[in-house]
Amino acid sequence: MKWSWKVGTFAGIPVYVHSTFLLLIAFIVAHDLGAGASPAAAAGSALFLLAIFATIVLHEYGHALTARRYGIKTRDITLLPIGGLARLERLPDVPRQELCVALAGPAVNLAIAALAFLGATLAGVGLGSPTADLSGGNVLGRFVVVNVLLAAFNLIPAFPMDGGRALRAWLAERYDYSRATEIAANLGQALAFAFGFLGLLSGNPMLLFIALFVWVGATAEASSASVRSVIAGIPVERAMITDFHVVEAGDSLQRAADLVIAGEQQDFPVVEQGRLVGLLTRDRLVRAIAERGLESPVREAMTGTYETAEARELLGPAFERLQTSSCRVLPVLREGRVVGLLTAENVGEFVMLRTAITRRREGPTPPRATGAPGAGSGERG
Repeated sequence: MKWSWKVGTFAGIPVYVHSTFLLLIAFIVAHDLGAGASPAAAAGSALFLLAIFATIVLHEYGHALTARRYGIKTRDITLLPIGGLARLERLPDVPRQELCVALAGPAVNLAIAALAFLGATLAGVGLGSPTADLSGGNVLGRFVVVNVLLAAFNLIPAFPMDGGRALRAWLAERYDYSRATEIAANLGQALAFAFGFLGLLSGNPMLLFIALFVWVGATAEASSASVRSVIAGIPVERAMITDFHVVEAGDSLQRAADLVIAGEQQDFPVVEQGRLVGLLTRDRLVRAIAERGLESPVREAMTGTYETAEARELLGPAFERLQTSSCRVLPVLREGRVVGLLTAENVGEFVMLRTAITRRREGPTPPRATGAPGAGSGERG
């Protein structure tokens, strides 16, 4: 993710912090100082916030390490002002596995809260009357409560929270995956409407923010599930772009620039003796022209880090790799040679056309009769 800094790799998973997270720390400190708190108290609030976000990282590791048990790798974990994001390479294939992965995160928060409570009890430290406020009160008590609240919030049965994914996994044991996602997404949108209504009545901007967050997440998940349903069982070769250009590693950047200007293709497979050796993206092309000039060879600007797809593999897994790739295009190979390209745009067009064909085969909804009996009968294709 852009504007993110790597802070380390733990258990084989890179952890990043988004630059906007620093703005949140600065806001907390400025807020406390503006409210008359001492510099030490403001620093204490910032440290407490860091401790909470450390538990959020552990929450994401709960998802990641549980997914690893099922052979699913995690590309990275990024810490954002609104929480954490663990990017799994793919979703679990079995609903029960998805259920375990979804619940693992909240379980970590509850375990942390229980350990903190147990530690305080054994040490004879009172928790007082804890609140979730970031300033004042018993620090350990607030730490316990915030972790319980994080678990409870994530268990709300609405996308994109863990509870929404757990609900979808539970429903997928009884319905097909697409229908299960539709039901969970509809429930999420209903909850978002309720949060928004309560936010307007109470004048609470946080509820309005949660409503927007849930609504967008539920809508995106429903759309994603619909796409996965349409492309299920379809080989890559049926959806790939077959009218495309490649560039030779020894070509000048001038040739690639001419191709960009002459057509709509912006990213090019780089070949040498017919074999794929790299990928020249538009961003790398522009940067190389500015630094080296148009006469520089393509091999000096191409990247050797890219994903590929096989022509006969299923479109679903290939599309998931495309979505998590740093490049906008996947070269499609057959026996080591480039035979097509896969982009999000052409997959979207494939889904749109396939959906239209399916609707045509199912037939239009018959209009209501307005004339003689028998008028308005539907036509089937």
